[in-house]
Amino acid sequence: MSQKADENHEPVAEGDLGTRQRWLTITLAICVLLASALLGAAGALLLVGAERSGETSPNSADVGFAQDMARHHEQGVAMASLARERSRDVDIRQLGFDIERGQTEQMGRMRGWLGLWSQPTAPGGGHMSWMTSAGGHPRHSESHADTDRPIMPGMATPSELERLRSMAGPEFDTFFLQLMIRHHQGGAPMMREAVARAAVGETRNLAARMLEAQTAEVDVMTRMLTERGGAPLPPPT
Repeated sequence: MSQKADENHEPVAEGDLGTRQRWLTITLAICVLLASALLGAAGALLLVGAERSGETSPNSADVGFAQDMARHHEQGVAMASLARERSRDVDIRQLGFDIERGQTEQMGRMRGWLGLWSQPTAPGGGHMSWMTSAGGHPRHSESHADTDRPIMPGMATPSELERLRSMAGPEFDTFFLQLMIRHHQGGAPMMREAVARAAVGETRNLAARMLEAQTAEVDVMTRMLTERGGAPLPPPT
């Protein structure tokens, strides 16, 4: 059996090295989740202080954005985690890590707000019913989650996710980039509407930062996709 040296120059079996790497991955994921929970709690405490000082209460855009964007992020985190764990391309793995970390923190923050506002994590009238651009009517509902269509614009369908999980190598990298570009594009209208209509300043600020960051990530991912011989999927409607 081939061996590698550790920091003390003692031989380490490859099986032991693999075990160490798996534990490092698990530890990293736990740290990301703990950081998300702590930041979400910190955001909730800030909003408690704001409410006590008489600042504006959340409106339908604040609540709807927090509910829908947190749900949208769930899938983004799941796809990013796949890329971080399975891609053999160092740039794709780093991209997956960055998206997973950022969106996990944002999910924790938004769901912390919902708890503070005594609101459920899922909308009662269907996703995106709060958006004026959606005509005030729900675009999608959780009751359709078992069909092969996305819950919200930009999200991958169940069959697309299954296809991604079945892939490996450059094929996986290309399809991951295509799905994540479209995923970011699908969330942008919600961010723009939250910036325009949310009553709480923290909601508007977070939505604006998300929009700026994800617009830049779409540019980066489009360039990465082109370099790998791929082309973006049609944008969501």
